[in-house]
Amino acid sequence: MPAKPPTPPIPPFKTPRASNTPRALHTPPAPAQRIACLLIPDLPLRAELRAHPDLAGAPLALASGPQARAEVVAVSPEAAAAGVHPACSVTHARSLCSSIHVRVTSPALDQATRQTLRDIALSFSPRVAPAPRASGFFACEGAVFLDASGVSSLFRSEAGFAAALAARSESLGLPGVVAIASSRWVAQWVARRLALPSMRRENPGPGEEIPANEGAGSCFVLAPGEEEKSLASYPIDLLSPGDDIAQALTRFGVHTVGDLLRLPRRSLAQRLGPEILRLIERARGREAGPPLPKPHGIELREAVDLDYAISELEPLCFVLRGLLSRLSERLALRGLAWGAIDLSLDLAGGGHDRRRIGLAAPTRDTRVLLRLVSQALEHMPAAAPIEGVAVATEARPERADQLDFFRPAGPDPNALDHTLAELESLCGAERVGSPAVMDDHRPDAFELKPFSGASLARDGSLDAGRAKESSWGKKTPLQGEAATRASSSLVVRALRPPIRAEVRMNRGRPSEIRSAVASGPILNAAGPWRITGRWWSEEGRYAFDYFDIQVGDGSILRLCFDWVKRKWQVDAIYD
Repeated sequence: MPAKPPTPPIPPFKTPRASNTPRALHTPPAPAQRIACLLIPDLPLRAELRAHPDLAGAPLALASGPQARAEVVAVSPEAAAAGVHPACSVTHARSLCSSIHVRVTSPALDQATRQTLRDIALSFSPRVAPAPRASGFFACEGAVFLDASGVSSLFRSEAGFAAALAARSESLGLPGVVAIASSRWVAQWVARRLALPSMRRENPGPGEEIPANEGAGSCFVLAPGEEEKSLASYPIDLLSPGDDIAQALTRFGVHTVGDLLRLPRRSLAQRLGPEILRLIERARGREAGPPLPKPHGIELREAVDLDYAISELEPLCFVLRGLLSRLSERLALRGLAWGAIDLSLDLAGGGHDRRRIGLAAPTRDTRVLLRLVSQALEHMPAAAPIEGVAVATEARPERADQLDFFRPAGPDPNALDHTLAELESLCGAERVGSPAVMDDHRPDAFELKPFSGASLARDGSLDAGRAKESSWGKKTPLQGEAATRASSSLVVRALRPPIRAEVRMNRGRPSEIRSAVASGPILNAAGPWRITGRWWSEEGRYAFDYFDIQVGDGSILRLCFDWVKRKWQVDAIYD
């Protein structure tokens, strides 16, 4: 038999030496920034309809001034159907539509509506920034940017997030469009493209056509990396270049974004300056910009400029009801409630009247707020007719208390806040609160402090839980002898006002009593304990003699003789 070949030796195992050369670690790419833009194409019109909902459905035109030659800024669809269009004069608009309502644009309403856009965005995202005001053709638009990164986990998709944002804006009387992209500028340009049909007149001029693919919906999501391809067919005017750059590009024959991106960058920079390079970078989606900031402060404000001066309280309350209700809607978006009310009145002749109205507790009840403001104005009327009204508040979160697990459920903290606010509006702020003992010798002296619902959980609920035996069968420190003493002690129930009584004396001691509380012979009496004070005041001086008595029917009372009024009273009952 042939011999087997020898088995090769097994090489010894060698531990690999540690290398000093650092290895390149694979780091996942950072998630792309996603920005949503909520855009209202006709903000002045929506601001007017938000403040005056009775004008909805009627032909309406907003003018830049009260003069007959003032320029029309925005028109409603009913006015546009009658032939009225922006940039015409008020006289021309009235000649085209005799039933048209012409109103002057209000800076106060415009500012309040822009802040409402911010509140809508804050109800979806914590990072929000308003878009800078545009000029020219886009002067009437209002837009706000919000961070849309990671919204797919809450709304299943970015399209669902955009639809929810558009629906909430429309529910508040601000219908608009929503676009999502990787930068705020691209998102705004896409939103302008969606809103372009509503920005144009109903009857386009010669050579002005609306593409069929525009206005297909109110939401659009642009995928990352698709900016340059998607914006190629957009008109160059959507980018809002400066007047000089726009005129130069028109002379060069540049009408779309694609035409602009095909031109050499160096030649454009030599002729138009560095601003054109920034515009190109934005159109390609390469300039994302800084992250959106978190807004600071929670002060909200609503204002309106009146068409004529108001000197009566009833029409002023009608205006205040609208302001308070609109601001309450904005607070509800962010889950907040009213704090103190800051009321500002612009008076005829240039004067101002500013007031601060406190609240017993945060609330969003418009009836309570209106009652408080009307009472303040009725107590101290304005010195002159009112031409403008503004209300503001530093919003506060609604109170949410954790109730005791071992006690029955108490009242809802928010319902309790509403009740306190209503009581304050009915009785006055100085008559609502929690009673507290004053540092005074008079036994019935007390004061009112602001009511705090947290005291309900502290006033004995913890001690009551400690007095019980735990579920493990162990005794708490309050059980045993201390609990026996607590159960045998008497509780004084003060009677306010005290009850009048007739007392028969025997050798300077009360021997018999007749009152609505108890009647009969007095078996035991302890006292008197005399308390006097404020002898220098004719109205505030007092002098009392107190007796603790036991009546034959088993009642134990605290009897009081008032030396100033010379009468007997039952001051308290021992239970």
